[in-house]
Amino acid sequence: MNYDVVVAGGRVAGSIFAYHAAKKGLRVIVAEKNPEIGVPVQCAGGVSDSFFRSMDIKPLPEFTYTRIRAAAINSPSGARIITENPIIRGYTIERKVFDRYLALRAAEAGADITVNTRVEGLLLDEGSVTGVNLRGPDGSRDVRCRMVIAADGISSRVARMAGLDTRFRPEDICSCAQYEMVGVDVEDDMMEFYFGSQVAPSGYLWVFPRGDGKANIGLGMRRRSCSERGPLHYLKRFTEGMGYQRTEFVAGAVPVGGPVEKTYTDGILVVGDAAGQVDPLTGGGIHIAAECAKIAADVSADAIESDRTDSEFLSEYQRRWYDKIGRNLKRSLKYRRVLDDLGDDELDQLIGSLEGKDLSSISKISLLKALREYPSIIKILKEML
Repeated sequence: MNYDVVVAGGRVAGSIFAYHAAKKGLRVIVAEKNPEIGVPVQCAGGVSDSFFRSMDIKPLPEFTYTRIRAAAINSPSGARIITENPIIRGYTIERKVFDRYLALRAAEAGADITVNTRVEGLLLDEGSVTGVNLRGPDGSRDVRCRMVIAADGISSRVARMAGLDTRFRPEDICSCAQYEMVGVDVEDDMMEFYFGSQVAPSGYLWVFPRGDGKANIGLGMRRRSCSERGPLHYLKRFTEGMGYQRTEFVAGAVPVGGPVEKTYTDGILVVGDAAGQVDPLTGGGIHIAAECAKIAADVSADAIESDRTDSEFLSEYQRRWYDKIGRNLKRSLKYRRVLDDLGDDELDQLIGSLEGKDLSSISKISLLKALREYPSIIKILKEML
């Protein structure tokens, strides 16, 4: 069968693209390399209310655990601030179930879904994409199409096949490790974040509640040399002696160096982690990937209708997604680089000086006044705010 679009990758970006493209009448097939969509899990599981609103998805009980209303930020010395800012509100979700829900939603819209199948090669005619070679359990087959969507993650093979440079520098990759644990003493409606060189150097540790004494406890950190201890070392050290029982372990990598320079070429669009469409400060990518995938579906539909799948026409994708979120990603990258320079003492000063304040309503001016006794922090906050 011939298709308008082949999507490499069936997670959030790939499935949301497939849903919107199929709704627009495009013939779409999603090729997921893993035997099961949603496995292995590579996510802490926090999703904001704004994601569900913008994607017009209901936070169904089948994939949501707990309602999140607040976040606690803990300094190296134990200083603690709590924020109930609306942007924090959302849910802890079960990614395995959620990813399958998104794929089924795409299938119900008309997309074909295939698992244990990867895009092995691109079929080209004078530089233009005419199809792909798919390799699955029954061998390889050629599938004709007019466009390909590279939603195949941080190590995207498809984008590189097309000649796009989607490599990330080692220092711009966050290595992550996470346990699902039971018997955890944590408030069901509050996320916890821990900072400091002894907890998670060049990163942070999180505790996301799942209800009934369960939680996802993990951390992400950037490793600047191969000799440094990795995230699993710090995760074990944090959880040792707490009496929690481990029921699952997951690991992965997240690009936190900002988006790649070019996310399109003839017949190809790149979305999600493959494009570096991840918040460099938090490492969060679900909402960003979804927004970019939706834009990619709009541009793909226009391209197919206009019979213009050339690079010049598809450059509209990059213009649209950058106009929507690109500047926010650049600002977050700046913030991350500023925070990289903070030592434990400065983190203690910064977080400690904000204890007891309502961060959801605090203004830039009042924050700077509150920190006037910490001149080393003032410069950083002026750059951030």
